[in-house]
Amino acid sequence: MVQSGQGRSSKPNHASATMSTTADLAAIHEPLSDLFTTPRSRDEWERHRVSDEQVAFYRREGYLPGVRVLDKRQVEALRAELAEWFNPDHPGRELWYEYHTNESADPGRVLFHALGAWRIKPGFHDLLWAPSFLVPAAQLLGGPVRFWHDQLFCKPARHGGVVAWHQDYSYWTRTVPMAHITCWVGLDDSRQDNGCVHYVPGSHEWPLLPITGLAGDMDAIREVLNDEQWERFQRPVAVELKAGEATFHHPLMVHGSFANSTERPRRAAVINAFRDGTRSDTNEVLLKGVPPIPKGERMDGTFFPLLFDPATVGMVV
Repeated sequence: MVQSGQGRSSKPNHASATMSTTADLAAIHEPLSDLFTTPRSRDEWERHRVSDEQVAFYRREGYLPGVRVLDKRQVEALRAELAEWFNPDHPGRELWYEYHTNESADPGRVLFHALGAWRIKPGFHDLLWAPSFLVPAAQLLGGPVRFWHDQLFCKPARHGGVVAWHQDYSYWTRTVPMAHITCWVGLDDSRQDNGCVHYVPGSHEWPLLPITGLAGDMDAIREVLNDEQWERFQRPVAVELKAGEATFHHPLMVHGSFANSTERPRRAAVINAFRDGTRSDTNEVLLKGVPPIPKGERMDGTFFPLLFDPATVGMVV
């Protein structure tokens, strides 16, 4: 793993870290705190593997649910950091790639959505280096894991909004090849009644669909599905997770989540990554505030760090 920017002689306790929250943590490409423990041997890394059966399920269905990524202490630490960001006037607000206190198309519903948490707080920064995320991601990608960007999706109690049906890669065509993966990590128990993620199994084998909106009409996707796709779309799977559990999915996987009218919030952190070697497919800005990477050049540098190369620890994926 590569560190750029300032060196650190030791890692602070997560609860007592005094680093300014307005410093751009993107310059540091290693964990900042003790929130996650980095394995010291191949055997310790191997403990985070998912089974061959789970990998086969992902290949067949397009998603893999129920992978434990966070323990209770880690969930609580990330919830505490997240709470500050619901106030728009918070330290580090200039570092977000995107920030929406409410991206919902329904004024009576709220969908908090933001990109760039890893740049602002040490816990969300260090989440990218969680071995329980990195090892399954490397297995499912079939190689070294490089960071793309993170996201937060939060639905408050009683009036939480929807995330409409979509394919992630429809928003990511500025990178090639399509060697991406998404890890959706629950910070609360997510169930059908409070807006858990739903998938259309096997839809990762569909072609790229036109964008029909991220936070609006749940039925808008009907306009771009053929009859066979529409028939399969009638049998989505609800992925219910405990806080700290994650679901991984393919970049073409059709997924969405319904409103939250319960008395419980539904908060989630999302890590988007791609296999090392992915290239820029545009000369335009890839993320707000990030210098462009010329078309055809490898995705790397400060904002797209290499998170994990299994070969360096003797792992075969």
